[in-house]
Amino acid sequence: MATVGAICTHLSVVFASACLLAGCAVGEMPPPGRYLTDRECLDLTALRTNANPTMAQHQSELAALRKAGYDPSPFWDDPYYPEDLQYAQRLVDYWYQHECVPTRTQ
Repeated sequence: MATVGAICTHLSVVFASACLLAGCAVGEMPPPGRYLTDRECLDLTALRTNANPTMAQHQSELAALRKAGYDPSPFWDDPYYPEDLQYAQRLVDYWYQHECVPTRTQ
């Protein structure tokens, strides 16, 4: 018989997966063959330029980190923190470098 904790964990994984597949993390899906949406690229660029960040930009960054496998919810009981966050940040940085077209200023 499954415990309540195991059932809750399973349901939260199913819900999170459904949200990512449905694109509800940031409201849109990335183009085919890409991990980051155009909005995530814009928001990550804004965050990297040290502009005054908005809550939406931070949420977009968190959505990208979640796509890279980071789950911020169990931070108090995560034996792999901060390594799992750092791995996700490196993966998002890689995606950003390869998928996001740099903005040209004139």
